[in-house]
Amino acid sequence: MITGTFLKLKKTKILSNFVNLSSIQLSNALLMILLYPIITRSVGLEAFGLIMLANAFAGLLGIVVNFGTSQSGIKDVAVHKSDPASLSKVFYNTLLIRLIIFLAFSLLFLLAGFGNFIHYKYYLFAIPLILSEVVNPLFLYLGTEKLAIYNMANLIGKVLIIAGVIILINGASDAIWVNFLIGAVNFFIYIFLIFKGIADYKLPFIKPAKTDMLQLTKGNFFLVGNNISVHLQQSLMLFALARWGNPMWLGAYSLCDKITWSSRLMIMSISNSVYPKAASLFSESPQQFLAFKSRIKQMLFWSFLGVSVSIMIFAGPIIYVIAGEPNATAVTILRIMAFVPAAAALNCLNVLELLIRGNNQSIFNIALILLGLAFSLAFGISVLKDIYLLGAYTLIIEISAIAMYEYVIKKEYPVYL
Repeated sequence: MITGTFLKLKKTKILSNFVNLSSIQLSNALLMILLYPIITRSVGLEAFGLIMLANAFAGLLGIVVNFGTSQSGIKDVAVHKSDPASLSKVFYNTLLIRLIIFLAFSLLFLLAGFGNFIHYKYYLFAIPLILSEVVNPLFLYLGTEKLAIYNMANLIGKVLIIAGVIILINGASDAIWVNFLIGAVNFFIYIFLIFKGIADYKLPFIKPAKTDMLQLTKGNFFLVGNNISVHLQQSLMLFALARWGNPMWLGAYSLCDKITWSSRLMIMSISNSVYPKAASLFSESPQQFLAFKSRIKQMLFWSFLGVSVSIMIFAGPIIYVIAGEPNATAVTILRIMAFVPAAAALNCLNVLELLIRGNNQSIFNIALILLGLAFSLAFGISVLKDIYLLGAYTLIIEISAIAMYEYVIKKEYPVYL
């Protein structure tokens, strides 16, 4: 009886975590999708492309600043959440390493302003986005499995961003302020959550030790390397188009990329929510884990295949609603990119399996190969100026990733197949 009650409580907690985490990602996706037509109608598609270019650049530096702590921090918080002293060490170590990296990059970035840095002002005004990553305490709330307050604050922040864009952004001349506004709102929301977390979990300040910082740096090297590679695979085409491509193509591609990325957010939320259960099953029996993986994989694939087909069929209306005007270039690109969500859904649990098996080296190696492929494709497509290849860029990367992950899993772990 007691065991049955415990299992019910455990399932309820898993469901609660899934709902909260999914709602965070879903609110991000839906509210950001709502934001895109507001921005494009205010500044135009060309300026929207520059905004997304700077956003991608800030995202790249944000990954470096985060240094994999959004992943390692969750595990460390979960292990030490019942011990305030140990939890404090994890908390302040994480914030300090992020701050150190941010200050170093900020100095280099400000010095870069003296050079011939194309679209430099757009990048400069996106610095608050990077700063918000320094203070993002998601690792604390996710590790302690108490996401309700984070979820609520996140929703309030997104609503404030939308309201700010509607009120303050009026024309292409204001486009430079969009990323600044998003970053500033997120920064203050996260600062509030940090102080609330310190109060709720009674975290006394503990000066980070040099040995702890070195261990964190060494331990997260492969994680940050993989995260940078994944981000560059997504954003390299934006940088290539900004340097060698057509400005209108940049805007059209940016819009389509954000549409498909919204589906990725949901896929990642589901993957993160099943991570604890998958890890637990694997520790009990790899066979149980593989059966669980197969069920979730099929569910994700068929669900997001439906999303992909819908995007392909309704590409025209989707672009019209978001851009505020018809755009044949964007419609062509989106129809080709439409199957990216289905491909991403097919591969996400392969990544999860290698993480559970502790095979960070293979994840890193695959990321490097994909990065090389992305560089070659981005340069070649921007020079050839082929719109069909442009639409296929992300899909080629996704299909290549599936092939490599499947190869590694079948080669290195044949005993469980």
